[in-house]
Amino acid sequence: MPELAVVNCAQLVTLAGPARPRTGAELREIGVVEDGALLLRDGRIEAAGTRADVEPLMSASTTVVDAGGRVVLPGFVDAHTHPVFAGNRAAEFEQRCAGATYEEIAAAGGGIRSTVRATRAASEDELFEAAKRRAQWFLRCGTTTIEAKSGYGLTVDDELKILRVIARLNASGPLRVAATLLGAHEIPDEFRGNRSGYLDLVTNEMIPRVAKEGLAEFCDVFCEPSVFTVEETRRVLKAAQGAGLGLRVHADQLTNSGGALIAAELGALTADHLEQATSVDFEFLREAGVQPVFLPASVYALGRQRYAAARDAIGIGLAIVLATDFNPGSSPTPSMPMVLSLACTQMMLLPAEAIIASTINAAYSLKRGAEIGSLERGKAADFVIHDCADYREIPYWFGIEPTVAVYIGGKLVYSIE
Repeated sequence: MPELAVVNCAQLVTLAGPARPRTGAELREIGVVEDGALLLRDGRIEAAGTRADVEPLMSASTTVVDAGGRVVLPGFVDAHTHPVFAGNRAAEFEQRCAGATYEEIAAAGGGIRSTVRATRAASEDELFEAAKRRAQWFLRCGTTTIEAKSGYGLTVDDELKILRVIARLNASGPLRVAATLLGAHEIPDEFRGNRSGYLDLVTNEMIPRVAKEGLAEFCDVFCEPSVFTVEETRRVLKAAQGAGLGLRVHADQLTNSGGALIAAELGALTADHLEQATSVDFEFLREAGVQPVFLPASVYALGRQRYAAARDAIGIGLAIVLATDFNPGSSPTPSMPMVLSLACTQMMLLPAEAIIASTINAAYSLKRGAEIGSLERGKAADFVIHDCADYREIPYWFGIEPTVAVYIGGKLVYSIE
């Protein structure tokens, strides 16, 4: 791979700092270099600094990319997505516009269960082609890595089918993809009168098969009284833990029902959503070293008013993460810039805090902080050129995608020019 230099960056946002997730005042220290430049060798960052520092390191054979006086930022790391499914739920969106609630639609057989029916009917190749299209959506929004959950199959064979699609998506590139088993996403129609039977299926058959075939790094559970109770969540997560999978939890989204507490008890990597979480819940997460993943786009898309208390989480020293929760029902957006805007306007995060939460902190929540999430020597050259001259413009100009060019491993994978 030829040596590459990126010059004429109005701001190079490096996020250089300690080799761990950032907390407290560190969330404001994003390492802005005015008139910055990058030097890349073999897909990795060789140097990041001012143009005056980097240009002497270039050779006559260096390929030079002119950033055009724009902002250069690490690629977004979207640590909570559901990108593999068939169909859409536009009809349910219309129902919500007319006043139906998410819970009412789900109780009537819609919601997750409607997507399950469509996804079961789709072939692996059909799901892969749809997922490839959505991967391009993420790239256009400046995202270079996603965590991708299953959860729309809810049989052993269909969950494996989805996870194979996720593996194919990662292998085919260019988007980097980390796989999560979410077999405990909902009770499927055929088990509505037999919850214990479905839990047996997940813990005794699904998790062992997924672990044996190496199709997932993580396991997640939708912990809500109307979906999976705390005790049921504990059972699934302990089975996953025993199989060597990292733990993630959909926690305290609709009710405050113990999701954060079970995540803390079992030492999960993340507790996600947390709209109903309290300061006590946050204290347990901090003590256990669990990262909170906030998903403001799902609050917005469901027409709700209560966002997670991000400022409280920052105040007690939690290493916060922001993600899209991209899915066909409650958060149909791949746009991290829109998520940053929501985080700033509705959760009162500073732009710097939102950027760290969606890059380096998100990378650590996926066990990838040493490889991606910041622009530092030795790391993968995953970066984005944004059409602005100040990083604060990314959440400020909402409803547009400022991405001009996306590089993953030093290769140009998306460009508008």
